[in-house]
Amino acid sequence: MTRRELIDHCLTYPAAFEDCPFDDEWTLMRYGANRKAFACVFRSGGRDFVSLRCDPDKSYFLRILFRDVQPAPNIDERLWNTVSLGGDVPDADLLEMVAHSFAIIKPKNGRTRKKSALRAAQPVNVGPLSP
Repeated sequence: MTRRELIDHCLTYPAAFEDCPFDDEWTLMRYGANRKAFACVFRSGGRDFVSLRCDPDKSYFLRILFRDVQPAPNIDERLWNTVSLGGDVPDADLLEMVAHSFAIIKPKNGRTRKKSALRAAQPVNVGPLSP
């Protein structure tokens, strides 16, 4: 998968947008609602890479499984992996990693559901009962 193909794929996610805050060598793919990055696409040493957010246990597993999945430099290595594009990671697995990263940074509706459930569980004051 090429750098452009990966960026185009990331743009298919709801409210995703492309941001280049540093220079043309770095592209951050962000989620619009909270502006959190879910993919950092960059070029280093003539090669293209992407850093993706990942669950710590899954992150460790992927590093064992694929030679071209490494801890992300300069980011929390427990939570981010860097993948060499065009390496030993099949495109289907790379796209799954992107989806996993997006799912992690996207706001969860659980808090909203919990608040609604708490409101529903609270007694309603109907006033004094008539005899």
